[in-house]
Amino acid sequence: MTSQTLSLMHIQPTIRHFTQMLSQVLRLEVEIVDHRLLRVAGSGPYRSRIGHPSDNTRLLQYVIDNKQEKAVIHSQHDPICQGCGQYGNCGELAFLGLPVMHGERCLGVISLAAINAEQQQRLQDNITVFSDYVRHIASLLIANLTKNPTANDGMDVLFTTLINSMDQGILVLDEHGIMTFANQNALTLLNARWETLANTPITIRPLVASKDFANGNAQHVIAFAAQQEVVIGQHHNGNNRQLFLFAFHQSERPAPINETDSEPRIGQFIGNAPAVQALKQHIARFADSPSSIMITGESGSGKEVLARSIHQVGRRSMHPFIAINCAAIPEHLLESELFGYVKGAFTGAAPNGKAGLIQSAHLGTLFLDEIGDMPLTLQAKLLRVLETREVMPLGASKPVAVDIRIISATHQNLTRAIEEGNFREDLYYRLKVIPVEIPPLRERTADIELLVHHFLNLHTRRIGSTYPGVSREVMALLRDYRWPGNVRELSNLVEYLVNIVPDGEVIDPTLLPPHFHRATPSPLPTVETVTATTLAVPPSLKQLEHQRIIEALGRGVSKAQLAQELEISVATLYRKIKKIRAT
Repeated sequence: MTSQTLSLMHIQPTIRHFTQMLSQVLRLEVEIVDHRLLRVAGSGPYRSRIGHPSDNTRLLQYVIDNKQEKAVIHSQHDPICQGCGQYGNCGELAFLGLPVMHGERCLGVISLAAINAEQQQRLQDNITVFSDYVRHIASLLIANLTKNPTANDGMDVLFTTLINSMDQGILVLDEHGIMTFANQNALTLLNARWETLANTPITIRPLVASKDFANGNAQHVIAFAAQQEVVIGQHHNGNNRQLFLFAFHQSERPAPINETDSEPRIGQFIGNAPAVQALKQHIARFADSPSSIMITGESGSGKEVLARSIHQVGRRSMHPFIAINCAAIPEHLLESELFGYVKGAFTGAAPNGKAGLIQSAHLGTLFLDEIGDMPLTLQAKLLRVLETREVMPLGASKPVAVDIRIISATHQNLTRAIEEGNFREDLYYRLKVIPVEIPPLRERTADIELLVHHFLNLHTRRIGSTYPGVSREVMALLRDYRWPGNVRELSNLVEYLVNIVPDGEVIDPTLLPPHFHRATPSPLPTVETVTATTLAVPPSLKQLEHQRIIEALGRGVSKAQLAQELEISVATLYRKIKKIRAT
């Protein structure tokens, strides 16, 4: 078949399916016309009148006549639109059209249209990416058309090629939930092979069922065979098919619901850094021991989390875990809280007495946080409990036998406290039979991305919000930060970000508090540096833009304000800054 006889109408069923998928992926309206301006396929308001002339002739005709791309971000300002008979009434706020070329002949136009303000902003923010993407799709159309111009199967080679060429993971299911297509990105994110998924019933449900996530990414549970995975993306139903689009920002596969790690599962103590791996292996060896454990580490490093984890993996896990912060309870109340009291032990005592926390932890674990703040008088009584395994409630005439394991924790230097006479040396050695030290977060930065995703899972599930993405620039800033508050500070930061990021959007550096930006390495080149390298030739538009960005940032102009001045999105501005730093 010659170039003159090729027509997009020959593969109209294929293009129809492709159009619907492209519209769902880009969240824009799509219209495809042939060289006669006859509509081959369309989404939304363009879905009807297939085979009839398109209503938007001026822009489409411009692309065909000039055989080049045409972009309109604000239709009310474009001269072509202003001269149209439907000016102001066509409903299109923005437009991107690309020719489908075969040799020197234009066979038609693939156009993206924005019919609301949200779509207009999305097209403006991603104009270059969408242009490159649609240009690639146009080449696929031509390849399919020249290879098999009479194809009529909607799920043909083109559709498969499209899925496999996408950066997103894509799943396609039939009306019965049977997998019909999956690209390699989807298989990687699901940690599965095609042989496992093919012809297997699959269920997809939102993790937070109480909220409508139709217009944004959300966490979903994908269940197949005996496996369940939590993933981020959009679930669409229509035309007797289901389509699941994995989020672009899903940089790694989130943890499955039921983890079966080869390493010991130390409760909720998250980390894969070498120091944490060694810590988990160490703990697994003594988790069942009744001997006392002392956990040391900086504030916020997760001492109580680790203590609970040790309890959960040991044989005492079915019995109580009692935690008390020795620094948070007034000294005159701490003794009665720990040891309890009998009826009439003192004025104001409960009529029937009260069992202390030590007795409440019988057969389980007693966790004494901030043990360094325990008064000396109570240290002597606690030492006796450890030696005799008996507790004497206030006002009692005989002791009560207890079977407990004590885990203590402190961020203080107890050796110095012993030298200063503030802590008993004999109690210290009784408590520190098994010493455990938690490394600070700044010494295990390899765990930061894993912890961020853990806290995103935790806080979005608790709040009931959409699972957001996290830009690479943000991850880099978090890794460079010193984290004086350790893991607790990271958790609080993620909770804050989850509350302020728009549903389904990506957390970018503009959302981080100012002190995170002070840790940014590799400063921007100075204006003098850029100018000195470009004196020999007149600066290009790109170089002028780079100079403007450098000057504005040097003056302290906010990135949000600068992006507005440049008429680009903040995300685009950060990409430009990243390119400047790389030069």
